[in-house]
Amino acid sequence: MNSKPFLIGITGGIGSGKTTVAKIFSILGIPIYFADDRAKWLMSNDPALKDQIQNSFGNNSYHEDGSLNREFIASNVFGNIENIKTINSLVHPAVKSDFEQWAKSQESPYVLKEAALLFETGSYKELDRVITVSSPLRIRINRVLLRDPHRNEEQLNAIIDQQMAEEEKIQLSDYVIKNIDNKLLIPQALKIHDKLLLLGKK
Repeated sequence: MNSKPFLIGITGGIGSGKTTVAKIFSILGIPIYFADDRAKWLMSNDPALKDQIQNSFGNNSYHEDGSLNREFIASNVFGNIENIKTINSLVHPAVKSDFEQWAKSQESPYVLKEAALLFETGSYKELDRVITVSSPLRIRINRVLLRDPHRNEEQLNAIIDQQMAEEEKIQLSDYVIKNIDNKLLIPQALKIHDKLLLLGKK
């Protein structure tokens, strides 16, 4: 077995069910790194990253207690394309370094990095294989509207427009899991799991 685990990405558009699929792998004993959640944690807890964000966007980026001012970031950063590029250029290297340190500490044939924007950020190039969870657009939108009552269809379409088209993701992926009513998730995940275990033994 390799001394370090294989690095496997898992991605998919909003509402595709990638988090659900990641949890299936977790039940199989595979460590999961939830990159989007970890990015939020690093923005509030990594001193170097906090300094960079504050230097780029001002003191209002953080509350007096040092916690991230999410309302300020949401309204002043994510509404502006240039500001989005700037914050991504700060956060993604921090997540990359954090993920690498985390992966080194895992004792498993492979680990999963779950992230919404693996292809869009280019971070898929640092991984050994990528799994895309695919689901029809209308099903995805309906899922998210049921899950997140505070969102509306216009907001969802704006998020989807920022993500790479699903057809392109599938072309760039090594494995695809179809999350539709007539395709059970567990058998698909098990099949890929077996292949990745064999990969880890080479």
